[in-house]
Amino acid sequence: MILVLSLAAALWGVGVVMKTPVRLRLGMILALWVGVVVLHLLLPAGHPLRVATGGDARGWLALGVVAGLVAGYRALVGRLRMRAAPKVAEVASGAFRPAELDRYARHIILREIGGPGQRKLKDSKVLVIGAGGLGSPALMYLAGAGVGTLGFVDDDTVDGSNLQRQIIHADERIGMPKVFSAEMALRAINPFIELRPYKRRLDEGAARQLFAEYDLILDGTDNFDTRYMVNRVAVDTGKPLISAAITQWEGQVSLFDPGSGAPCYECVFPVRPAPGMVPTCAEAGVAAPLPGVIGSIMAMEAVKHITGAGETLKGRLMIHDALFAETRVIGVKRRADCPVCGARP
Repeated sequence: MILVLSLAAALWGVGVVMKTPVRLRLGMILALWVGVVVLHLLLPAGHPLRVATGGDARGWLALGVVAGLVAGYRALVGRLRMRAAPKVAEVASGAFRPAELDRYARHIILREIGGPGQRKLKDSKVLVIGAGGLGSPALMYLAGAGVGTLGFVDDDTVDGSNLQRQIIHADERIGMPKVFSAEMALRAINPFIELRPYKRRLDEGAARQLFAEYDLILDGTDNFDTRYMVNRVAVDTGKPLISAAITQWEGQVSLFDPGSGAPCYECVFPVRPAPGMVPTCAEAGVAAPLPGVIGSIMAMEAVKHITGAGETLKGRLMIHDALFAETRVIGVKRRADCPVCGARP
């Protein structure tokens, strides 16, 4: 019997080396088995060939029955899989490619996000205003998280002074419009999402058109005129707004959504600072990692808002002091006399 098994192994090995199809290799082994069984049936007991190949046909017949059962089982499982394949394809249609399932595996195993949450991210549309200090980390993490459609607005170009903190850009892209530089970086992070760069200055008319196309707005701009305008249009169009600001060592961020009972930006900051009272980053400076900290929180709040995970900063304002490593969260409420959202239900 050892002789026959060795011969079968040799036939299989030769087939592997010669890259013979598996079915042909199995056919050769089947022919060998049939030959051995016929040999035992035709030759008399005690014949040297029968002795050399096991001495009795019953052992080979039993082996053949076992092999047949195994082959039948595998064929049955294969047919069942074939029948189930259309249903699996139907469920997966329009959902995730295998590469996406691997990419988002760490999200999918999170109880608070899971497959349904990841699907919500894939179906969501998020607009980020500003591709600078705050926009850089927010965009990169939203792209990595799998937000299906990611729009970003900026009319500026990459400058050498940006690279200290605006990590989405690179030295070789100095002089390039920021939205196109960001698009290159985001495409390298995730090729499975739709990117919409808008190289324009965001006025109120353009904001109303753009906001209508998106589910959530992130504002990382560095001037108050734009912040108040973005808040006003977000309230008018019923879009939740995650707004953040940084200066020197301190940053703040909140989710403004009057439609769900939370205040709007102007409820919390009803009076604009006088000109010159709040210097820009160019005038006052900013610690390089600070935009990364606050921008990442913006992205985290966006992921939580879209998936429904945890508790967001809706109705709360987070203030982070990087110089002394202190973070505090304070409650904020709607104002009945707010000129933007006070009269809205």
